[in-house]
Parts: sequence; structure tokens; C-alpha cells
Amino acid sequence: MTSNAGRTITFSAMGFGAAPLGNMHRPLPEAEADATVRAAWDEGLRYFDTAPLYGHGLSEMRLGRTLRSLPRESFVVSTKVGRILEPCRAGEEDSGIYVATPQLRVRFDYTYDGIMRSLESSLGRLGLDRVDILYLHDIEAKCHGRAGYEARFGELFDQGGWKALDELRKTGAVTAIGAGVNEVEPCARLLEQADPDIFLLAGRFTLLDQSAQGLLADCQGRGVGVVAGGPFNSGILATGPVDGARYDYAAASEGIRQRTQVIADICVRNGVSLPHAALHFALMHPAILSVIPGGQTPDEVRHNAELFRRPVPSSLWTDLVSAGALSPGAIVAAPSSAASHLASTGQKINANR
Repeated sequence: MTSNAGRTITFSAMGFGAAPLGNMHRPLPEAEADATVRAAWDEGLRYFDTAPLYGHGLSEMRLGRTLRSLPRESFVVSTKVGRILEPCRAGEEDSGIYVATPQLRVRFDYTYDGIMRSLESSLGRLGLDRVDILYLHDIEAKCHGRAGYEARFGELFDQGGWKALDELRKTGAVTAIGAGVNEVEPCARLLEQADPDIFLLAGRFTLLDQSAQGLLADCQGRGVGVVAGGPFNSGILATGPVDGARYDYAAASEGIRQRTQVIADICVRNGVSLPHAALHFALMHPAILSVIPGGQTPDEVRHNAELFRRPVPSSLWTDLVSAGALSPGAIVAAPSSAASHLASTGQKINANR
């Protein structure tokens, strides 16, 4: 990529996905939230991602409380735009998987004013004067339906949403812009219609789903970075195919559980646990800058970091491909052997403008 005055963003190879800080599935005491973020820092994670959606502002507030105590140049933080949080009556929060959220509800808005207002509100909750990366959040058919998806892209390009992001990048208010989504299509569309710097793509380059292969190749060719979110596909690649296992935020089907068991068995034969393999696989493509598992407790964060530090035998990938459990084209490059130093091995992405 070209750059403006040489601005770059440096990522730790593993980052911290802050969605669980928003009371995902259970209320989280403030002290536990603080300890979880501090554990991520102590383990060497230097990239932190959040969004207004996560606990309707709770994640941003909790993450910012710790980040404000750290040197600003020592970490990278991203948040997302496209949703506005507005006051509502008790019971109208409609917060889904997040519980005990503030008395706020979400309104989608990908217009110029919506983007600017969303960023201003996020900075207030974070207590920071800037973020490094802004992602368009969930601008995808899975979230809006096909007709709604087209309408949201209309807002983005006809009502100034992308113009707002581009202005923020040009003025240096943020360094990089892109999209944080769960589907490949909107990323491919933005590559064609706009000039993004980076994507946060969740769940589409994992041991269970390699549908992002073509996109990753295109991103590599364009110099666009990708952050791998959802390396556990929202649960099953961490827990294994147990009763109640989640896949893509819902109960895992029997077919997914069976596929997971095949992968888990091959992992065991190679002396590797399923989550260990899942974390390392997410960095198998050179377009990927960082992998960001979530964590709701300090122990979860420390466990993920410990797994990430331990190497994975190359025989694992060969065996997975031979068994038809992985697409042959997914194995592009081995993860960095220097992953034991999480804070110093991250890749850099140049600002696009």
C-alpha cells in the first residue's frame, strides 16, 4: 500500500476481541472486566477491538478504563460504526446475547452524520482522543436481509458514509478504515467499489470454514490487511463438539459437530488440542495481520496466549488436508515461529491515504 507520511499500524500477532466484555451471555463484574483486559496486556497483546454493539456500550467503557492508564502509543485500538445507541424505556434494549446492558437500544445508520456521531460517542465511552481503526460494522445480508443490505450500501455511498470515513482517514483522525463483518461478500464489494485499508472478518477462515480464501488472495494482491476474528467460530472450536456447543452464534448442527470431531481427533493424534490448532490456523495466510479471540476472564486470556506461544507441528496441517478436513489451498504459509513474543511479531499495515 501507499502511505501518507509513512504512517503505519503495528499489530501484535494475537489481539484481544472485547465483545465478551459487554456481558456476553452473563453479567460481568467490573473488577473481573478490568482484570481481563489487564491480563491481555500482561500477556503481550497490543491490539484491542471493540464496538458500540458489545453490551450496548459496556465493552467500550470497560476497555477504555484500562487503556486510558497505558501509554497511548503502546497499543492499537479499533471500534466500529454503523450503529447508534439511543436511550429507550426499560425492556426495549433488544440486546440479544448481551445481558444486563445499559438502557439503550440500537439504530442502524451508515450515513455521513451517522458515522461521525458514532465515532464521537465511542470516543466518549472509551475516554480516548482517537482510535486507530474504524470498521463498518455488520454491513452484510446476514444482518440486514438482502434488501436491507442493498439499502445500507446505498446509505454508505449515496448518503456520505464512506465519504465520512475517507475524511477521517485523510485528516488523520483515524489511520485505517474498512469493515468488520461475518461474511465475505461485503468485503469483496468494498474492494471493488472503494479503497479500504483493512477488514476484520469473523469466522470465515477457520478450521471449519475457509470460504475467505479467494478474498484473502485479493487482499494480499491489493495490500489490504485482514484481522481474523472468531477463530473458534463462536465456541465449538474452543469447547469441541460438546452438548450445547455454539457455531456462528447459534447451536451447532449435528453435521458441524461431526466435522469438528474429525478435526479434533486428528489434532489429538498430532499432540495438539483443538483450540491450539484453531488459534494457529487463523494466521496461516500472509494477508492476515492478527487473530483476535475473545476472553471473558483473565484465565481465558492467559490460556489463549499460552496456546498461541506453543508451536504446532506441520504434520497437523498435512494430516487435516489428507483427511479432507481442510481445503488444500488454505495452507499458504506456516504461522510465525516467533509467536512466543506476542508484542513484537505483529505485522504492519500502511495507511492507504
